[in-house]
Amino acid sequence: MKLGARIIKTGIAITLAIYIASLFNLPSPVFAGISAVFALQPSVYRSYQTILEQFQANVLGAVFAVIFTLTFGNSPVIIGLTCVVVIALALRFHMGADVAIALVTIISIMEYAGEDFLQFALLRFATIMVGLICASILNIIFLPPKYETKLYHNIAENTEEIIKWIRLSIRQASDHTALKEEITKLKEDHIKLRYFYLLYKEERSYFRRSNTAKARKLVLFRQMISTTNRSFETLKYLNRLENQLHHVPEDLQEMIKNELDCLVTYHEQILLKCIGKVKNQTPSNVLEEVKKNKLLLMSKFMECREENDEESYSRWIQLMKLISSITDYSDKLEHLDLLVESFLKYHKDENELHIEDKKEH
Repeated sequence: MKLGARIIKTGIAITLAIYIASLFNLPSPVFAGISAVFALQPSVYRSYQTILEQFQANVLGAVFAVIFTLTFGNSPVIIGLTCVVVIALALRFHMGADVAIALVTIISIMEYAGEDFLQFALLRFATIMVGLICASILNIIFLPPKYETKLYHNIAENTEEIIKWIRLSIRQASDHTALKEEITKLKEDHIKLRYFYLLYKEERSYFRRSNTAKARKLVLFRQMISTTNRSFETLKYLNRLENQLHHVPEDLQEMIKNELDCLVTYHEQILLKCIGKVKNQTPSNVLEEVKKNKLLLMSKFMECREENDEESYSRWIQLMKLISSITDYSDKLEHLDLLVESFLKYHKDENELHIEDKKEH
């Protein structure tokens, strides 16, 4: 069982919120713990947003809870009707994401209708705000998520898996069923990859110099993801066209194998170069080999296609998709390598990637 930073922060936020609410003798401090759960966000930027947005939602819920209780009472029907009205208003003003905390505020306030109702409503509102503030501050100052590290390691892991299966496929050593299952998993991993990229992208820097460096990193990470996606598309074509590949000339098969071997090795080197684990400059012979193999592969494919009869036309059309994917993969790697070289060469202090060793954050 793994305990990540967000799991630990959730437990600490609930404990802290309940403790502070109890310290100030606020009624039902458990509601502070409940609101703390809603307030925890996956990024520091979203925590800042949450403080404002959920404060507005709490005010909305508290105001309608007081108005409806004083006007109509606090029967279950009235509580339900109040929730419906608040949900409709929240959606109207694009506050749908925060409607849950508003409903908690309504229910927690409308459970009571005694003589000191207004004082009770104010205290209950304060209780819920304690949980919100505790969770938001905790998320900002305690173990803030490091999405630069998370993003790089997810890209590296995703790429590593794809490269492993490409190598197995070109040597005809992969199990078709196992690879099909792995492709489904890799699709899910790619969705997660894009989610981490969006979280990293929305994080704000408060200095102009930092914003410029962040923009360069976003370009670099976007190209990394694009290149990984192209390697994944190539793997899918290898799996889909496994039978067709067996019917092409052996020398073309060997060229495809050599080109993919060269590309996946090149891909590994570029990712390691980003974090300073290999030399900054790509040896010219590696780049030359990549370009040379690409041209030879295209030339050989066209030559083999012209030598075959029209009956095998559909098979060659399918194989053209694989060759095109390999060519595009090569182009994206060259572009990524150029970006990495530029990134590491200029403004070294600003452009440094802050990647920590892999661990649970």
